[in-house]
Amino acid sequence: MTTSPTKDMPASLVWLMAISVGVTVANIYYVQPLLVVIAQDFQLTSTQAGLIATATQIGTSFGMLLFVPLGDVMERRSLIARLILACMVVLVLTALAPSAFLMGLACLGVGLFTAVVHVLVPYAAHLAPPEKRGHIVGTVFSGVLLGILLARTFSGLLGAHWGWRSVYWIAAGMMLVLSLLIRWRLPVSEPEIKMGYGDLLRSLLHFVRKHHELRESAFVGAMIFASFSAFWTTLTFHLAALPAHYGSDVAGLFGLIGATGALGAPLVGRLADKHGPRTTLLLALYIEAVSFPLMGLFGNNLWGLALGAIVMDLGVQAGHVSNQTRIYALDPKARSRLNTVYMVCYFAGGALGSYGGSLGWAWGGWWGVCGFALLPMAAALWVCALAKPMKHLKL
Repeated sequence: MTTSPTKDMPASLVWLMAISVGVTVANIYYVQPLLVVIAQDFQLTSTQAGLIATATQIGTSFGMLLFVPLGDVMERRSLIARLILACMVVLVLTALAPSAFLMGLACLGVGLFTAVVHVLVPYAAHLAPPEKRGHIVGTVFSGVLLGILLARTFSGLLGAHWGWRSVYWIAAGMMLVLSLLIRWRLPVSEPEIKMGYGDLLRSLLHFVRKHHELRESAFVGAMIFASFSAFWTTLTFHLAALPAHYGSDVAGLFGLIGATGALGAPLVGRLADKHGPRTTLLLALYIEAVSFPLMGLFGNNLWGLALGAIVMDLGVQAGHVSNQTRIYALDPKARSRLNTVYMVCYFAGGALGSYGGSLGWAWGGWWGVCGFALLPMAAALWVCALAKPMKHLKL
């Protein structure tokens, strides 16, 4: 199969990539509904437990910096398969971790190798014909968000009945199966450029200096994910503090509820193709910003939290698809490196949000979390307000 853009990218390949990124990215988020159980197991405070989730996202940022640029200069199928196998190894180490410190190190490794997701997404953009790129990126990225959200459902329910270690054993097995599927079905993709690793990393600064759109998208993406991570890192503590003392299984079910927002990904992609990604980006920021006052006001009720999670996840989905559609159009031969800059910032924002949300919870409870989450949204809207206003959107 050719790896150059074609008029009709096979639907089976699109869905394989969507499933692959979903199953892989889930590894980062299994920990969040389990934090209360892990804290009890290792005798940690809520802030200390939050650092384990933060370590995973820090690892993802480093993984994207170290590995994702290689997608422009290495054969992609082999690179993807090797990183997935490495991820399997660190998942096994996480399942075996005898202490919180060693679990944190293992989670750092999980994040490091899960960065392979962001080799797959720009590869999908590379294969897609230009007129369908937004739709295909949206479809593949719907796998990312579904993986992020359903990971919480999977780990929350499994952890409540079989213990948190079982989650990581099963995840390791899924990585082994996925590596075999990738070898069997994903097309071989030879690099389009030749460049040394040092030059490859230095070229990232060139793209940052060259493209204002990349700088803006990277900052806004970081703010979007900071707010998102603040919510999900602290949700399990909030649910446990309610009068019913809900456990990890209920926290996990919120992933299933929020996953409804991921269904909007293909629509967002089509709107980005039709009206421009910056239009849908601004709309996404307003949607996500509204969700936090909503959850602050009604967050002591499950229905209020559920409604807020759906609104928030829809905003995150729309914002991320819009940003990626925007940056992939800047330089077709450098999509992996453009994605590296964007996603390093994105997960750095997620790490900030996880830790900031934990501090907000310790200082001000649920309103402290929602108040913290509004700060990154305000910063993103302020940056976008400096550029041209959003054009009228006709659905």
